[in-house]
Amino acid sequence: MGRAVAGDGPARAYALPALHDLPGGVPVTGSSFDIVVLGGGSGGYACALRAAELGLRVALVERDKLGGTCLHRGCIPTKALLHAAEIADGAKESAKFGVRATFDGIDLPAVHSYRENVVGRLYKGLQGLVKAADAITYVEGTGRLVAPDAVEVDGTRYQATRAVVLATGSYPRTLPGLEIGGRIVTSDQALTLDFVPSRAIVLGGGVIGVEFASVWRSFGAEVTIVEALPSLIPNEDAAACKALERAFRRRGITSLTGSRFASATQDGDSVTVTLENGETLTGDVLLVAVGRGPAGAGHGFEEVGVTVDRGFVPTDERLRTNVAGVYAVGDLVPGLQLAHRGFAQGIFVAEEIAGLGPHVIDEAGIPRVTYCDPEVSSVGYTEAQAVERLGADKVQTYEYNLGGNGRSQILGTTGFVKVVREKDGPVVGMHMVGARVGELVGEGQLIVNWEAYPEDVAALIHAHPTQSEAIGEAFLALAGKPLHSHS
Repeated sequence: MGRAVAGDGPARAYALPALHDLPGGVPVTGSSFDIVVLGGGSGGYACALRAAELGLRVALVERDKLGGTCLHRGCIPTKALLHAAEIADGAKESAKFGVRATFDGIDLPAVHSYRENVVGRLYKGLQGLVKAADAITYVEGTGRLVAPDAVEVDGTRYQATRAVVLATGSYPRTLPGLEIGGRIVTSDQALTLDFVPSRAIVLGGGVIGVEFASVWRSFGAEVTIVEALPSLIPNEDAAACKALERAFRRRGITSLTGSRFASATQDGDSVTVTLENGETLTGDVLLVAVGRGPAGAGHGFEEVGVTVDRGFVPTDERLRTNVAGVYAVGDLVPGLQLAHRGFAQGIFVAEEIAGLGPHVIDEAGIPRVTYCDPEVSSVGYTEAQAVERLGADKVQTYEYNLGGNGRSQILGTTGFVKVVREKDGPVVGMHMVGARVGELVGEGQLIVNWEAYPEDVAALIHAHPTQSEAIGEAFLALAGKPLHSHS
């Protein structure tokens, strides 16, 4: 993280060189391109679009649908379900707001129609962007890396004069011996279930697991989460983990943390899960949400000499693989598996190949959001990470409870804003729990990435009444002038 100054950083206006001035820039025709991108998800299409803006000719290869997992089976459709769940909760809780409404149940075909319409509109828009970019040739089919500078699709070779970019994404993981099928599903199948389970078991308490648990509970299911680690969303700050677990208990979601899966059996009506401690659970469906695996196998990477480690393709900080001229972006690269990370990496690689020398992406500065109810958002270091890096005597934290925030009271939400700073130094992390706090993390990433001091933020005026005031109040407290402090 570097403290920004005027005219520095990725936001500055670049004077883009002409194509013939770029390294190796020569007009190409036929099946020869400046860049060949293997994979049309968030990282791949972002790379293609940015490269086209920079005057480079691109072949973008995708075997499924443009937009990848995020658009079709991940971020967008799951958040559509979560919004439907929010509407359902609003109907059930309307009386406390003085509104007479009734909740008659979930019309799942209508929910799926709504979800598909959202995805369809975004998909059409993305297709239009790629089609409108004359410098991009979109290739439908299964691509395979056949040389450091070439990808083959259905017998046709697409040559790259500058670079190949690997962006093959990820897939839902399962556990050894746990076969997917019937009532045992991954997030892919869970999106299109034709029934609302009355009893759901979720194996895995990470982001995917808690989001589906939240949806199904709002739809009326009894939900049990099984997580081997000591807490839900274990990569988040400990305070956020505890807050989410408390909120889930209030909602009637059971969380069995520190519990290890042993086996699962199913029949036509139910699935039974056995834990290592001998306890058994029975439900209508078992969601296997134990993370996503990198799709690094079966694409010819290793045959060409690209290092593949447990499916991941390691890179240096400039996203170069061990093979010259071959880059990798997105879930394929070890680190956070987030669509916006892949998107940013795609832009970075396009600019790197074009010779612009973009600033290296700081992984710690990437915002993270879990869209369950309540939402959890964060950026930067957790308190534990800050202590590990700086030492316990060099870390200061502050939590501002949303009980003191007017907008949060209107929304009927609880939670907090937690700030982690280097003592007498800049802010190194922000963590938030509560309704809609995913919309606040944008300010958080500016604060963390610009290495702001509490005094810098405390001087800013936040509109009233908004939840963003909670950020302002937290920084007022850290700056030594608390006004609305609640423990």
